Amino acid sequence: MTTPRHDETPSARPDASEVVLAARNVAKNFGAVRALKGVNFDVHRGQVTTLFGENGAGKSTLMKILSGVQRPSSGELILDGRPLELSSTVDAQRNGISIIHQELSLAPNMNVRDNIFLGREIMGKSGVDYAEEERQTRALMRELEEDIDPLTPVEDLRLGQQQIVEIARALSVNSRILIMDEPTSALSASEVEVLFKVIRDLKARGVSIVYISHHLEEALTITDHAVVLRDGVMTAYAPRAEIDLEWIVRNMVGENFDLGQPPTGYAMGTPALELRGVSVPGAAGGMAVNRIDLSVKAGEIVCIYGLMGAGRTELMECAAGRLPRAEGQILLHGRDIDELSIAQRIAAGLVLVPEDRQRDGLVQTMTVGRNLSLASIGNFTRGLFTRSADERAIIDRAIREVTVKTDGPDAPIGSLSGGNQQKVVIGKMIATKPSVMLLDEPSRGIDIGAKAEVFRILSDHARAGMAVVYTTSEVGECLSIAHRVIVMRRGRISAEFTADATKEAIMAASGESLVA
Repeated sequence: MTTPRHDETPSARPDASEVVLAARNVAKNFGAVRALKGVNFDVHRGQVTTLFGENGAGKSTLMKILSGVQRPSSGELILDGRPLELSSTVDAQRNGISIIHQELSLAPNMNVRDNIFLGREIMGKSGVDYAEEERQTRALMRELEEDIDPLTPVEDLRLGQQQIVEIARALSVNSRILIMDEPTSALSASEVEVLFKVIRDLKARGVSIVYISHHLEEALTITDHAVVLRDGVMTAYAPRAEIDLEWIVRNMVGENFDLGQPPTGYAMGTPALELRGVSVPGAAGGMAVNRIDLSVKAGEIVCIYGLMGAGRTELMECAAGRLPRAEGQILLHGRDIDELSIAQRIAAGLVLVPEDRQRDGLVQTMTVGRNLSLASIGNFTRGLFTRSADERAIIDRAIREVTVKTDGPDAPIGSLSGGNQQKVVIGKMIATKPSVMLLDEPSRGIDIGAKAEVFRILSDHARAGMAVVYTTSEVGECLSIAHRVIVMRRGRISAEFTADATKEAIMAASGESLVA
C-alpha cells in the first residue's frame, strides 16, 4: 500500500510501464483558489483507475484537464510517453480521450440519435446519413441492454435513461481512454450491472477507464487501481488487492465515520403530512403509484427506499404538486391541499428538493445568493421593488445554516462542487421555513462527507419539529437518520421497518438481492 506525497516523482509509482496517460505535477488555480496542487496521476492501459475524494477535492477539475475542458496552470500531460497539450474536448477526442460528465450535457429538445452524433454527424452523398446514425444508435442501445427508441426526444426520458444516452454517446467515439464521472448516479441496480459488463468488455479490448464515484462499495467491484484526492492533493494510491472501504474513507476524510443516527430526545408531534389512497398515473400508462397510504409526524424522519421505477419520485412529485394524482387525498396538517399550486404548497409549508438539481433545483445563470433566495422572493419584494437588506439576511442565514462552502453570495452557482450545490438547493427550501420537507435522492452525486452534512442538517430540523421524507436507492442510507424505513416496489408499499431494519430485509422487500 502506498501513500504518496503530492510531489512524488513518476518513478516512485508502480506499474509505470503500463501507463498510457499521465499527469505530472499538475496544478490548477482559479484566482486565489488552488484546486489542484501538483498532482501526479496515472491511467493504466486496459484497466480501471478509480478516483475517490470528497466534493471539492479536485476530482472533476483533474478530469476536465485530462479531457481538454480546461488547461492546467502548470504541469504537463504525457500520452504514450510523449508530452500532450489539449486545447479542447475535440482535441482530446482526436487523441482518443472522451469523458462522461457527472452533470448531463444533453440537448433535451433533440432526439437520442441526434444527441449521440451531435457535432460529428455521419455524412453521406446527399447530406447527413440519418439511417446509419439510427442503426448505430440502436446497436449502442442493445449493447447497453436499454430499450430506447433512437427517435425519442431526450426530454421524454427519465433521468436514468438520459444517463444511458450520455454513456452511449461516449462509447460511440471508440475512445482508447474513457473518463466516467459519476456514471451510475441515476442508474438502477440492473443498469449498473449492465454498465459494469460493458466496462469489463472495454477493458478486454484494451480501453483504459478512469472512474469517479461516490458509491464506494460499488466502485470497489470494478477498480484495478485506487487514487484518493483531498484538498487538491493526492493523499493515497494502492492497487485493488490492498484496499477496502475503510481505507478509502480514512484517506478521503481522515477518519471513519457513519452518516448519523436517528435523532432522539424529543417528542414527535401530530401528523404533518398524510397520503390517503394516493395513486399517480405513469408516463407510459398504468399507475406509477398505486393507492399509497402514508402518515408522517412532525419531527419524524422517514426514508423511502426502492429500485428505479418503484414509484418513489412520482409519489414525492405528486405530494409537492408537480404531478397530478389519479385518486386519493393529500393532507398537510389536516388540510386537503389538492387545489393548491406548487407555490401555494410552498407557502403552506410543504417543499420538495428534486432529484435533478441541475435541471429542477438551480438556475445556472444566477449567483449562489440568488439561488438561495429564489424560493423566498415573496418575503423581500413589494410590487416591483426588492428590499435588498432583507434578501441579504435570508442569503447569509441560509449559507450559515447549511454550511455552503463558497467565495461569497455573488459567486456563480457553477463554481461550487456538487455537494455544495446540493446544499444550496436544500438551503433555498429551508429558507422558506417549511414544516414538511420532501427530498428525492438528496445524496445523488455527492461524497460521503457531504452526505453526512446533509443528513445532519435534516436531523437538526427534525429536532426543531420539521417532518422529513427522503428517498434513496442506497440501502446504507436507510440505516442512518431515519426513524422509519418505507420500502416501495412497483408503485406499492411492500414493507415498513423501524428499529428492526437490516440491509438484507430492506433489499429483499424491494425485490433486490444483496451481492457481497
